Amino acid sequence: MSIVLEVILRSIIAFFVLLLLVRLLGKQQVSQLTHFDYIVGITIGSIASNLSVQVNDNFIATLAGLTVWSVLAMLLAVSAIHSAWIRKVVDGKETVVIESGKVLDKNLKKTRIPLEQLLSELRTQGVFNIADVEFAMFEPGGKISVQKKSQMQPVTPKDLKVSTQYDGMPTNLIIDGAIIDGALNSIKLSKAWLYHQLSKQNITDINEVTLAQLDTKGNLYVDLKGDRPYFIISTK
Repeated sequence: MSIVLEVILRSIIAFFVLLLLVRLLGKQQVSQLTHFDYIVGITIGSIASNLSVQVNDNFIATLAGLTVWSVLAMLLAVSAIHSAWIRKVVDGKETVVIESGKVLDKNLKKTRIPLEQLLSELRTQGVFNIADVEFAMFEPGGKISVQKKSQMQPVTPKDLKVSTQYDGMPTNLIIDGAIIDGALNSIKLSKAWLYHQLSKQNITDINEVTLAQLDTKGNLYVDLKGDRPYFIISTK
């Protein structure tokens, strides 16, 4: 077997093995990964790349190593769900760096994050004045969580004792020019009804529609393909 053909076959196997293992490892978002998760992911990816192109390495041995790393990661994740101690060891815990508008220098040093970076992270949360912060903490994944002081938080309808309507998830009725029949059936509407609503804006060709969503207030959002404007059609 030529080296090129062997690399192709090994790459195909490595690709689908890695796909399977990633599915088994779960759907944790990148922003939720801890430093340990990140390192484990890099290691598994590195082993998979070796499995693909290092033709001098033993294929079965490399595959075994990839499987062991993945299985250990899965076992550790499952164990962490059931054990607070394991979660603390693997993920660490949050670190409070600001309390009542005061930077906790000792805790900030533990995170090994400079004050300038802390200020930058606060700005990404819309906070430019530390005095406005009640609590700020770095989560195990490195993301900062901020609670503003009560007098600095935005006013809500509840604070003003204003009643509001229910606002649930919108229903996608058209995606990329295709009508979602199941969605229409779930809310007991017909295609004729949908065509009628679109005709209010002279839309006659479904293929022109990128997205059509019906919200719980009865408003139909319609986005057309290209640079054409979107419409909000009242269906009531």
